[in-house]
Amino acid sequence: MTFTDLGIEPRFAAALAAKGIREATAIQERIIPLLLQAGDSPRPLFFSSPTGTGKTFAYLLPLLQRISQAPVSGGPRLLILAPTLELCAQIKRSLDLFEPERSALLIGSAPLSRQIDGLKKKKPDYIVGNPARILQLAGMKKLRIGGAAFIVLDEGDRLADRELFDDTAAVLAAAAAGGNTPALMACSATAPRAGSRFFSLSACFPPVQAAEAAAGGEKPEHSAAWELIAAGGGVPENIAHWAFFAEERKKISVLRSLLAAAKPKKALVFAADGGRCGNIVSQLQYHHLAAGGIWGGMDKKARKAAIDNFRSGALSILAASDLACRGLDIEGITHVVALDTGDDEGAYLHRCGRTGRAGRRGIMITIGDADDLHRLQKIEKKLKIAVYPKELRGGKIAAPN
Repeated sequence: MTFTDLGIEPRFAAALAAKGIREATAIQERIIPLLLQAGDSPRPLFFSSPTGTGKTFAYLLPLLQRISQAPVSGGPRLLILAPTLELCAQIKRSLDLFEPERSALLIGSAPLSRQIDGLKKKKPDYIVGNPARILQLAGMKKLRIGGAAFIVLDEGDRLADRELFDDTAAVLAAAAAGGNTPALMACSATAPRAGSRFFSLSACFPPVQAAEAAAGGEKPEHSAAWELIAAGGGVPENIAHWAFFAEERKKISVLRSLLAAAKPKKALVFAADGGRCGNIVSQLQYHHLAAGGIWGGMDKKARKAAIDNFRSGALSILAASDLACRGLDIEGITHVVALDTGDDEGAYLHRCGRTGRAGRRGIMITIGDADDLHRLQKIEKKLKIAVYPKELRGGKIAAPN
C-alpha cells in the first residue's frame, strides 16, 4: 500500500519517494490511519514492531501532517524523546526529509549556547532530544514545552529504565502542566512486560490522575491507560540463525576466526557490557581487522566517529553494547554476532533486527558456552525459529560432523 493510499499528503510521500521509499510497512499501515484519525486527546498509545520496520515514519508522517494543518500556537508542537544521542540524531535526519527548517536537535553532547541560539532563531515546531537536555533548557526558560500537542517516546521502554525514568517523567509532567494534555505515544521493537514501570509514565497526565481520583485514590492498572498495538512481532524469515560453541575464554578467538571465514561486508558484534566491547575492538584491531566500537561511558566524539565510519563502510566491524546500540538504524549489516545470551527473548529480537532489512538476507550468529546455548534453546522455542549449529573447519564455516 502506498503512503497516499493511507492518507498522507503528496508532498510528504514525494519526499519519501526521493529516498526510494514508496510502499508502507505493516506497522505503518496500522499506525498512520490511526494517528490521522485520532482526536486531540486520545488514549496514550504504545506500538511495537521489530527493528527496521519503519516505526519512526509510522508516527512522524501523520503527526507532521496534523501539525501542518493546525493553527500555530507558539512553542514546539511535537516533542520526541529518545534514550541515546545517536537515536536522537537519527530521528532528526528523518525529520529533515520533510521539515529541516522547523526542527531542532537538543542533546547533551552539543554546546548548550549553540542550542539556545538555535531556539531563538528558529523557534522550532518540532523538537528531538534526550530528556535531561530538554529538562535543562526548559528549566532555564529557554524552551517552552507546555504547549506541545504531541509527545513521542521513541524506544519508550528504554526511557522508562531506572536511569532515565525520572527525567522522562519530569518532561511529561512539565508538558502536561497548566491544563495542557498532549497526545502521548511511544514505540519500541518489543513491548514492555506487564507491571513494567513504563506504564506508570502516563500517570503524569491529568486524565490518568482523574481516573485515580475517581477510584478513591487507588491507582488503576497502569497498562489500562495505554492502548497497546503490535504488528509483525515475529522474526523475519529472511534471517538465518547460527550457533557456535566456545568456552568463555575462547569466544573472541572464535569470533576472529569466524570473521575471517565469513568475510562480512558489515558485522555488528554484541557484548553485554562496555568493558568487553573495548577488549573485542582491541583484539580485532591487533589482528589488523577494521573494527570500532560503541559503549556507554566512552568519549562522545569517538562514538560518533565509530558509527559514521561503520555507516560509510570505512569500518566493517562494530562492537556494541545493547544499550549503546538501542534504536540505531544502519543499512547494509549482513551479520550480527552475539557473544552472550540473556534470558530475555526481547534482547535477541533487538539484536537480530539489525540485519535482514528491506527484505535482504541476514545472518544472526551466537557464539556461546554451554550456559549460553542452553538459554538460546529456550529463546529458539519462544520465538519459533530454527537455530543451526555450526563450526569452523579448515578456515570455513561448516555443519558439525
